[in-house]
Amino acid sequence: MVSDIPLSMVRSGSIVRISQIVGGCDDVKRMAELGLQNGTEVEMVQSGSPCIVRVGQCKLCFRQSDILNILVNSEQF
Repeated sequence: MVSDIPLSMVRSGSIVRISQIVGGCDDVKRMAELGLQNGTEVEMVQSGSPCIVRVGQCKLCFRQSDILNILVNSEQF
């Protein structure tokens, strides 16, 4: 069984798939506008604060509080 973990717990170099984004409608909408939604594959480029993730050809930088609301599958593929 695969469990969901916060994006903040993903190690640099890992590729994971978003399973859920938790938050208010505005927060979820903002993440979707950035390309982050359920099923999206992301690569953790740099963990920590701030963290950097790659979504497709784009790199995004997040504060710790932003990525705590993004849950991913803990199974690396």
